Amino acid sequence: MAQVVIVMGSATDRPTAEKAEKILDKFGIGYETFVASAHRTPDRVVEIIRNSDAEIFIALAGLSAALPGVVAAHTLKPVIGIPCASSSSPGNLDSLLSVVQMPPGVPVAAVGIGRGENAALLAARIIGITDKGINDSLESYRKELEKKTLDSN
Repeated sequence: MAQVVIVMGSATDRPTAEKAEKILDKFGIGYETFVASAHRTPDRVVEIIRNSDAEIFIALAGLSAALPGVVAAHTLKPVIGIPCASSSSPGNLDSLLSVVQMPPGVPVAAVGIGRGENAALLAARIIGITDKGINDSLESYRKELEKKTLDSN
């Protein structure tokens, strides 16, 4: 069973999704990844959400970044939004603001632009609240990062 569902607004978001998948693989967290656009295939987005038993959704989108909000509008489960850079707007502040400026009652947790790895780590932390094995793995991961930081100085 997939504990996390990753939904990309476009196949061009694949590199960011792969960052999340790599972290989820590292922690042994099951996931499924889909391409579905809030604007071009809205019925598919809703179908993915309604047919999923996942605990957490990660939604990636660039440009207007409506996808995380649309996912959040159709579930009460945690939604983590990843704004993605695009070739037309590499910094893509519009995308970032779209993810973080959700209206009251439709919360979306947001990570930095293109930060698939942080979205997956946040999902792991949420799962780790009730899964001691994931929590222990997160603690080990944090110690690895601390060691790398100290070794690089």
